[in-house]
Amino acid sequence: MRKFAHKNHSLKLEIHDHIVVGSGCTGAMAAQTLVEAGVKVAMIDVGVDDKKYSSIIPEKDFISIRRTEPDQHRYFIGDDAEGISWGKMKTGEHLTPPRRHLLKLVDKYLPVNSQTFFPMESLCYGGLGSGWGLGCCEFSKSELETIGLNHDKMPGAYDLVSERIGISGVKDDASPYTLGELTNYQQAPDMDRNHRLIYKKYSADRKRFNKDGFYLGRPALALLTHDQGERKKYAYRDMDFYSDKEQSAYRPWITVNLLKKNNNFSYFSDHLVTAFSEKSDYIEVHCMNTISNTSVIFKCKKLILATGVLGSARIVLRSFNAENKKLPLLCNPYTYIPCIQPAMLGKEAEQNKMGFAQLSLFHDEQQNNFDVAMASIYSYQSLMLFRIIKEAPLNFVDARIIMRYLMSGIVIMGIHHPEQRNKLKFLELIKDNNTITGDKLQATYILGEDEKEKINIRERKYTKAMRKLGAYAIKRINPGNGSSIHYAGTLPFSKSNDPYTLSPDGKLSGTKNVYVADGSGFNYLPAKGLTFTLMANAHLTAFNVLKK
Repeated sequence: MRKFAHKNHSLKLEIHDHIVVGSGCTGAMAAQTLVEAGVKVAMIDVGVDDKKYSSIIPEKDFISIRRTEPDQHRYFIGDDAEGISWGKMKTGEHLTPPRRHLLKLVDKYLPVNSQTFFPMESLCYGGLGSGWGLGCCEFSKSELETIGLNHDKMPGAYDLVSERIGISGVKDDASPYTLGELTNYQQAPDMDRNHRLIYKKYSADRKRFNKDGFYLGRPALALLTHDQGERKKYAYRDMDFYSDKEQSAYRPWITVNLLKKNNNFSYFSDHLVTAFSEKSDYIEVHCMNTISNTSVIFKCKKLILATGVLGSARIVLRSFNAENKKLPLLCNPYTYIPCIQPAMLGKEAEQNKMGFAQLSLFHDEQQNNFDVAMASIYSYQSLMLFRIIKEAPLNFVDARIIMRYLMSGIVIMGIHHPEQRNKLKFLELIKDNNTITGDKLQATYILGEDEKEKINIRERKYTKAMRKLGAYAIKRINPGNGSSIHYAGTLPFSKSNDPYTLSPDGKLSGTKNVYVADGSGFNYLPAKGLTFTLMANAHLTAFNVLKK
């Protein structure tokens, strides 16, 4: 195992029953399953939190804040103007100042070298789930089979996760791709004017859209429309990209906060897990303390990695001393398309609004719920004009004036495409003595020409469908490979126990008691939002750990 520059090792003598690595969506779900079963669980996490902005954001709606709050620039732009980015946008640059802690320490501890792949990772409390868009989709039987998941056990896991996190939705043309067979959900939130207009046009001509393979409806969201415990129902403040004070939107730290109240749960922050080594009757978990940069060793009987697929890849490659070993990579190709609704031009800003997706448009050309593309449709308001002005084909001064009148008519369509492996998409760990860990993750991601053509054809069909819905595309924007923030497949599911694979129950091949509960095992990546499935799989993995 690699030694760090600082070699002041301190040893955690206690042997924990179970250690879960990571506080994101998968780590939170796996830990909750273990804790509820009554076993002792320790969670190791870096756990960066926002101590700067969260306490100063008022509990008002966006329009009222813009009209009345003198210090609004602090959380809208940032004390150091960190919310403003010019030039080519990197993945994650769109984050508002109160969400920028998602990126803190990432460049230092999780370096990635690539000219073709630009991922987003997080070391914050709650992981990437602290900025998650809340979309929940059940995968179809054929999708689950292709991924390598047990399609008989997943429905029960979906139901359990839905009960834990709270999901809102409605049965409509989109629900076969979102709610699926779920029965435990709250009513969908109200749509704003933009989306009501789009949905009205679809309803008037739905047979023609369906004939072309398009199905429009409400997304299923991990968002409460009724109070649930200490969490409050959604208040339509349109401050979704800045604050989670009411906890109506599910964030993984909500679960971890609750777990901390249990005597059989321990949380260790400020520790980056770097590797593990199995002994005869326990596992050493090697960490770096991110405050002192000293190495620390924890011990456990069973280890569950839930750091996200890139993080788990690093840990596994270091643990097996496998530098330059290539691991496969899956990532949904992503494009976003700003559109204008002429019927909404010049309308007054709407006060009761939300920033999350309000409609989902699925393209299921074969009408078999496989190889489906998904577009999420958003209104654009609280992210403010300065983020979108630079995409306009005008100078800044003219664009600012014109975009003020266009603002109420802007909708953003974000399209995700399904993803399969090819030999030009992979990760490897390479030595780099200039990094604090002594290595760096190197990524290659190149789409084949047939993949590019399929994506282009599909996106042209989407823009045509949006025109029929009364929204006209301004331009197609490809933010770069990795910008979907949907990653999977680095340690594929396999029944043959090959090196660098996972067994169907989540156990890492070549180990006795190391499991991976994130999306590393997926052999295929549907375009539908994957977080709901990640959480369901994490629960099942933890359940399998208990059975062993």
